[in-house]
Amino acid sequence: MGETSPEATDAESKNDASLQQNGAVNTEPYIPTDNGHSGTVQNRKTANTKTNGNSKFSSSEVPERAFDPPDRNEIINLSVLPSFVQVAGVIMLLWPLLFVWVFWVACHSYRCSLGMAGSNLLSALRNYSILRYIRDHIPAVTPKSLVVYFGWMMLQIILYLTLPGKKTKGQVTPAGHQLNYICNGLNAWIVSHVAFLALVFAGVIQMSVIADHWGSLLVIANCFGIFLSCFAYLKALCFPTHPSDRCFSGSFFYDFYMGIELNPRIGAFDFKLFFNGRPGIAAWTLINLSFAAKQFSTYGYITNSMVLVNILHAMYVVDYFMNEDWYLRTIDIAYDHFGFMLAWGDTVWLPFMYTLQSCYLLYNPIILPWWGVIFVLTLGLSGYAMFRSINAQKDYFRREMYKNGKCVIWGRPARYIPAAYTTSLGEHKQTYLLAAGWWGQARHLNYLADFMNALSYGLACGFGHVLPYFYFVFIFFLLLHRSYRDDIKCRQKYGAAWQKYCRLVPYKIVPYLY
Repeated sequence: MGETSPEATDAESKNDASLQQNGAVNTEPYIPTDNGHSGTVQNRKTANTKTNGNSKFSSSEVPERAFDPPDRNEIINLSVLPSFVQVAGVIMLLWPLLFVWVFWVACHSYRCSLGMAGSNLLSALRNYSILRYIRDHIPAVTPKSLVVYFGWMMLQIILYLTLPGKKTKGQVTPAGHQLNYICNGLNAWIVSHVAFLALVFAGVIQMSVIADHWGSLLVIANCFGIFLSCFAYLKALCFPTHPSDRCFSGSFFYDFYMGIELNPRIGAFDFKLFFNGRPGIAAWTLINLSFAAKQFSTYGYITNSMVLVNILHAMYVVDYFMNEDWYLRTIDIAYDHFGFMLAWGDTVWLPFMYTLQSCYLLYNPIILPWWGVIFVLTLGLSGYAMFRSINAQKDYFRREMYKNGKCVIWGRPARYIPAAYTTSLGEHKQTYLLAAGWWGQARHLNYLADFMNALSYGLACGFGHVLPYFYFVFIFFLLLHRSYRDDIKCRQKYGAAWQKYCRLVPYKIVPYLY
């Protein structure tokens, strides 16, 4: 269930447990997770927010200046580093684009063999023919692909702005802003799929239209993602929505990649909420259906592995939109700033890298034995059920503690640790760190559920190539890193209380192992 954004998605973003009541934030207990603890830890200095000892002054005390960058962050100030760091910044921007392109070449030209794609790419480098190789392997953009892409984008914008949905509030930002949201993603997902199927049955488009133009759509999405990243950067400098919530590092590349604005908006259009779920996640299931239709038109049948991938991915997508308001408390929406990582990641990395399994099965129609189908489906369903149970227990704990001051988990009084912390606005608050039930087994047991889901996606494709397992490898290292980062943030925020919690719950992800 993890999200990456090339990052974007991610699993870390599902663990925030803060809860707003009557406009306040973090006034009630919540369990120890990376996002739940990171709200007061800022990687880069918020614009126009000054610190003096242990005190912080909010934006109401410091004038907002849209065109005047703040002092650079004293923790991450990249402007003083040598020029080679700027070169590293260029690489940081280029490698995701090259990575996605190589995976597309592997599928399109080498039946998803990364080994063959890499071998031919290295051969072109040795023969000084790399430019010709790249030119020959960049898909042509067709008029129909332009209509499909921008028609889909416009449909999602219209649905986002017009459909009814649950009205809710987001997290209070470091500068004290609390934004209103309308979460209508599930309605938009349903309308989008009904409209797509209606066009198919009316004969306007083929169900395989996305798979038929996959290469062209990749080029268009890359161009749009880069444009969106540039627009977000210029908007943050020239007309930010909330200047006091901007962050600067002193490095153009870092600011461009990580983003400057926290919640860029134009009127009612919220960039982060829209691009985080629409158009990428909403299209995920349609992309899989299109590859299934392409498989049928190519071979005359649909494999059980393709059906499995469609089911497992659809579980994730529907769950996301059913809990869209919950994701407002996650790192993607509440803490990450909107730059290349989210803008390009949501428009390119997510729809093209997270659907690799269905693309792979088009070129490699794997038929699993009956026991393989049962095993993969059981693994995926178990991971999903475990993920939902873990997070439901967290929500139950904070509700019960907020209302009654006590809680029973698994038939016993819940074990927890009182923890005091200070918000980014200098407010002193009290919370509780849950050390019972699922959360008494490991500090990030929900990451294990994410691993189970990601592994089931790859296993559905057999063992012929490593490409279908990319998502699992990506999530594995991503969440290992985030578990380490979370410990640092929580140690800074909770101090002795966090150390006591770690003694009670010594394992990070896998009980008795890690």
